[in-house]
Amino acid sequence: MRSLAASWRVLLAGSLAGLAVVVLAAANPLSFFEIAELKALDAQFTLRGPREPQSPIVVVTIDEDSFDGLNLAWPWPRAVHAKFLDIVGRGGPVAIGMDILFTEPSSRGAMDDATLGAAVDRVRDRVVLAAALTTVGDTVGGASFVKKALNPPIPEVRGEAAFGSTDFDLDPDAFVRRATLARRFQDRDWPGFDLLIYRLAEKAGFARSSLPEGSELLINYRGGPGTFAMVAYHRVVTGEIPPEIFKDKIVLVGATTPTLHDIFPSPFASKSSMPGVEIHAHTLETLLQGIPLRRTPRLLVPVVAVLAGAAAAWIATALRPLPAFGLVAAGVGGYLAAGHAAFVWGRYWMEVVPVPLALFITYAGTVAKNFAQEQREKRRLSRFFSPDVVAEIVRHKDDAKLAANRRRMTVLFSDIRGFTSMSEKMQPEEVVTFLREYLTVMTEAVFKHGGTVDKYIGDAIMALYNVPFEAPDHALRAVRTALEFQERLQPLAERFAAKHGGLLACGVGIHTGDAVVGTIGSEQRLEYTAIGDTINLGSRLEGLTKEFSVPIIISEATYAEVRDHFGARDLGEVTVKGKAIPVKIYAVLGELRPQGRGVDAGEGAVAFNSRGAPRLMMKGRVSISDGELTVVAEASNLSRTGLAVHAVPRRLEPGEMVSLQVALRDHPEALTIERAEVMWARKDTAGLRFVELSPAARVAIDTLTTP
Repeated sequence: MRSLAASWRVLLAGSLAGLAVVVLAAANPLSFFEIAELKALDAQFTLRGPREPQSPIVVVTIDEDSFDGLNLAWPWPRAVHAKFLDIVGRGGPVAIGMDILFTEPSSRGAMDDATLGAAVDRVRDRVVLAAALTTVGDTVGGASFVKKALNPPIPEVRGEAAFGSTDFDLDPDAFVRRATLARRFQDRDWPGFDLLIYRLAEKAGFARSSLPEGSELLINYRGGPGTFAMVAYHRVVTGEIPPEIFKDKIVLVGATTPTLHDIFPSPFASKSSMPGVEIHAHTLETLLQGIPLRRTPRLLVPVVAVLAGAAAAWIATALRPLPAFGLVAAGVGGYLAAGHAAFVWGRYWMEVVPVPLALFITYAGTVAKNFAQEQREKRRLSRFFSPDVVAEIVRHKDDAKLAANRRRMTVLFSDIRGFTSMSEKMQPEEVVTFLREYLTVMTEAVFKHGGTVDKYIGDAIMALYNVPFEAPDHALRAVRTALEFQERLQPLAERFAAKHGGLLACGVGIHTGDAVVGTIGSEQRLEYTAIGDTINLGSRLEGLTKEFSVPIIISEATYAEVRDHFGARDLGEVTVKGKAIPVKIYAVLGELRPQGRGVDAGEGAVAFNSRGAPRLMMKGRVSISDGELTVVAEASNLSRTGLAVHAVPRRLEPGEMVSLQVALRDHPEALTIERAEVMWARKDTAGLRFVELSPAARVAIDTLTTP
């Protein structure tokens, strides 16, 4: 436990942070907070799962099957709808909701409208027609503005029947989560489509609860599309469905085919979307069963957020960061669980963003304050080390040796061959951009294998292994880093060649020996580095890679420690500058199998990448086909699972499936790869993974890649 002498200040700061979150959320309701709350509501529905509807609602679908069955173009003749109403009306339904607009005269003439109007009149006490919201212009006092107006069915169709708006008010993310039961036009409240149908059902005794207050209803969705009983429209009109099926039912008729554009995303149908007629069904179910969602009391969440902020500040001050985070996370989990319980059993929609945000922001702010204090304590160390080394030193204070001392270590030097001359032809910005990408990629490889980047010198890298922490296999780590350098350079080199025309190659020199390592320098500037003959020799070996035309050269001392793990070629003895005694050197060829043996370096030989997978160093041509177009490219680096290609005439897309015919120089028959997946693609290069290949190709590839 830390000192709690200033507890009251901590609690006050946390409370203010929680209050700030609430104020921020309230000040901009259509911001991130509102969208996040809406998505959280969708998640509540998903976690709760579907519920069986209890109201006698039947949805008659105008779907693709109905279009095929009636063989009519939309809009259908209104005489067809008249026939539908007569059939359903004979069945004795409680209500019929026609979610189809008849706001314009029929294109088939007045008789078509009259036929439907007569049918509507025969069920006028049980039918509700759809009206549409329209935007109209108006002028008052010389000022022009637009307003909403209700566009009802034409009089020839509606007669004395009720009609109401079927439009939905969309949330900021275009989802439908609420229904508007009534709208005000021309100083009058007009009941909506759902409210009018509810009143008919209420008269028949189907309503289990009175109407909620207000004109807006939070829909308590029972499930996704298909939750309610459904009947295809054409089956009713053709007599396939008997009218009796609609007895004492609430019948809703509307489009479910996407081609009629009456579908909307909703909590249970965020991707597939839900037809508007089904949303009306969920609205009626919510009204009839008396199960609308409710918002929690206005002051509940602000009060809880303020208390949560105070609690988080106290916890972060009293405990170390990790256990404090655990308690804060547990508090968030408890709050979310309480919110879900309130949703499932109380139908409450409780805001879930402000309280967790107050907890985490206050926790993070308090931890950041504590961290800043700790950073001041680390300032002396940060003068000598990179941030990652400082973090390790602080984490393992007892193991790190920072004072200058002599120890055995492995040093790695790398350099891009010929880059200085190539960079003279490039713009300065291009040089900086390339070096940033190159050094980032290579540094990742150094860190991956436990090395420390001592310094960058232009495009050269100096890395140390076995410092500042003990690593008995430091020579092994350094050589694996060098192999990964070659692997990571390939895509960079291909992009560089395509843009600038130069051919990049990376030379790496590695030596193992004793050196002085520690904080070295002047009073004005200190740095953590290594000095000595070991370092000088490592640098000289890197320079020899160009002379011997090999990517990696290691000293005899390094080879003695890694000979059981890597294949290498003896390059003989050389006399390097500054040393009178010749040094024996080796070229690294690749990593061996566990039972390992040496490998050659030429084309057609098997080497291993940094992960130990065998690959065939070969050249050949490959035909790539997507079923319509076949192109020819160059192939290289064949493995048992795939191959790399370059000089591809067209761009391949990751995830694309193609077939291959691979022709190798020294293999008599082409390899047939029936299906291969594009795993990565950069300009005219790509990596392909074998999905399906002929038995002969499988045998050939296994044979070719066996060392």
